[in-house]
Amino acid sequence: MLVKNWMTGNVITITPDRSMMKASKLMKDNSISRLPVVDENGRIVGIVSDRDVKDASPSKATTLDMHELYYLLSEVKIKDIMTRKVTTIRHDETVEKAAVLMLEGNFGGLPVVDEDGKVVGIITDTDIFKVLVEISGVYEGGIQVCLEISTAPGSLAPILDFLKDNGARIMSVMTHNVPETVGMKHVYIRMRDMEKPDLKRIKAAMDERFNVVYWVTDPVHRVV
Repeated sequence: MLVKNWMTGNVITITPDRSMMKASKLMKDNSISRLPVVDENGRIVGIVSDRDVKDASPSKATTLDMHELYYLLSEVKIKDIMTRKVTTIRHDETVEKAAVLMLEGNFGGLPVVDEDGKVVGIITDTDIFKVLVEISGVYEGGIQVCLEISTAPGSLAPILDFLKDNGARIMSVMTHNVPETVGMKHVYIRMRDMEKPDLKRIKAAMDERFNVVYWVTDPVHRVV
């Protein structure tokens, strides 16, 4: 899964010489929490977040009057408050790598750049959630079964063959990655809804034949 297929394109950016007030307005108007900072060629030079703006703003207890406060805020430039050391990801790298970078760096989002370092998008934790939702198929509902299987090659094949032979329609298959030294792992299979008698029959047969951890039905519907 490549970042370019899941990122938000047409990303809103700002230049280092713009005011903090401008950044605050852009984030508020567009309901976003961070802005990549770019030079005149569109290359990434920093990032500014709503937290940066808040930290650089005067306290509510300030004795400044409105005109003094407005002047002060207009004088603070993005280059004065932005984070200069920016973690980025290329558009042709994987969503999984983006997730690792965000998790380890405690970031809510990453600017996406091309081979020349130009900003072409942004990917956020919300986008990562979308990936999980879409590839799992949970919006289509269905039934998920979790099984514990051996990490030996070919361990999944008998389960898939059984489901196929019994008329189950598989929506997604995900496995829990574990170190090679671990002998067992979990696999999560989502199947389309089926008639209750058929589901009861398959559940009974799988519970007897395989190491089933749980069954669950997800009544999730897409919000429109």
